[in-house]
Amino acid sequence: MLFAAINEHEAVLARVSRLLHDDVSQILSAVGLQLDAMRMDFREQTPGVDGRAAEIQELLEQAIEQLRDISNELNPSIVERAGLQFALDRLAGTARANFSGTLRLHFDASLRVPTILAKAFYKVAECALETAIAAPGCSLIDIYVKRSQGEYVLEITDNGSADDVDPDSEPLGRLLMDYYASKNHVTLKIQRTPGKGSVIRASFPLPAATIEDGS
Repeated sequence: MLFAAINEHEAVLARVSRLLHDDVSQILSAVGLQLDAMRMDFREQTPGVDGRAAEIQELLEQAIEQLRDISNELNPSIVERAGLQFALDRLAGTARANFSGTLRLHFDASLRVPTILAKAFYKVAECALETAIAAPGCSLIDIYVKRSQGEYVLEITDNGSADDVDPDSEPLGRLLMDYYASKNHVTLKIQRTPGKGSVIRASFPLPAATIEDGS
């Protein structure tokens, strides 16, 4: 029931995201065009109209940019539109605003991750980041996307304290990572070492042709 609710929640967010991105943003853009046309029509009659119109257009552009940011945060389809590297870069940028330590993204730019797998990696990374940031004493987080031993690999490491983790209690973030991984046949391994931190590793086999090309 929990995962069904999560799926429904994500579907609602996706619809809201599309509404903001496709409808509201386009309306604001149309307002800006109409404003520009009105400015040209009344330029001679009203000498100060250029400056006022420019101020209003600047506010409209800021509103449109904020709507796009909100739309991207609401809907992980940013992975589909812009690719996993861009999506993770934005995710890391947002996470840094709530994290006083160092957060680094290491992405193998030559790696082309299939869209379905990329969306799963993104969701795992999102949950892993939230878990790492909440870990006591965490000051360093590294995100790696690479190929290793014939697999696509997403790896998130942190130096947060793992001493107080109750082995009989699974936090929601762990359950969500398991869900997104199993849903997409991704192998998920989580290793916690007291005094050193945690390593979360998600992997999926590379296509045979890709392995041969890389060998």
